Amino acid sequence: MTSAFINFNGEIVPANSQLLTTANRAFRYGDGLFESMRLMKGQLKFANLHADRLQRGMKALKIDGYSQMDAWFLKEKVEELAIRNKIKHGRIRLTVYRDAEGLYTPSLNKMGYCMEMQPVDEPRYFLNSKGLIMDIFTDLPKATNYLSNIKTCNSLIYVMAGIFKEQNKLDEVFLLNQNGFLCEAGSSNVFVWYNNHLYTPALSEGCVEGVMRQVIINIAKENNIGITEAQINPDILYEADEVFLTNASRGIQCVMGYGVKRYFNRLSKTLMDELNKL
Repeated sequence: MTSAFINFNGEIVPANSQLLTTANRAFRYGDGLFESMRLMKGQLKFANLHADRLQRGMKALKIDGYSQMDAWFLKEKVEELAIRNKIKHGRIRLTVYRDAEGLYTPSLNKMGYCMEMQPVDEPRYFLNSKGLIMDIFTDLPKATNYLSNIKTCNSLIYVMAGIFKEQNKLDEVFLLNQNGFLCEAGSSNVFVWYNNHLYTPALSEGCVEGVMRQVIINIAKENNIGITEAQINPDILYEADEVFLTNASRGIQCVMGYGVKRYFNRLSKTLMDELNKL
């Protein structure tokens, strides 16, 4: 189910409006980035973290207007669109693109944006009742550079990972970086509980700088759970006691199996309880 209205460059219009031309740079070159967010009880969750990540991403891509995309702007636009769509709980995608002409070299660095909203029933985060079965997608290692941490519109590696997932009847896949170390999952960050310590790939390993990733790191520190951002050999997946994934839309998802290995989900339940207290 999709909402009836979207926000296109500040104007609320019907969601089925034909607004883009083939000259749009996000369509032609993947020239932009996006933010996935969660609406609960009519309010945008973690607005400050989303705004901070979005602004840093726009600065890195040299898209003008990043100062406009602050927490106040995000909350105002999300709540305005939610009221128009009569939605209290939902998932939001904000796409920001370079609104300019030109070939590879743009004529301008002007910002354009589109905000979409999808209603959901849940007023809180819920841990998945059935753990995920996963494997490693090895066809396309992810490069590690200053764009790796940004959720850009150039998402072909995730598209190919999704096709691999479907062809192999998996729930999700792990991605490796160019050096063969654990990077992230197809649409989430990865956490590994091993020897009573929590690990997650460091940003230097090429993972997306997830908002929920940072929230869980903060929760772990506040609850005296040892946590390290590190370079992680994927072989640890055979030895880990627990593995879970995080993103802003779903919160935490526990992993049940990788190959013949099976995991517990005690820590993910604890962290989910703490997350919902926020």
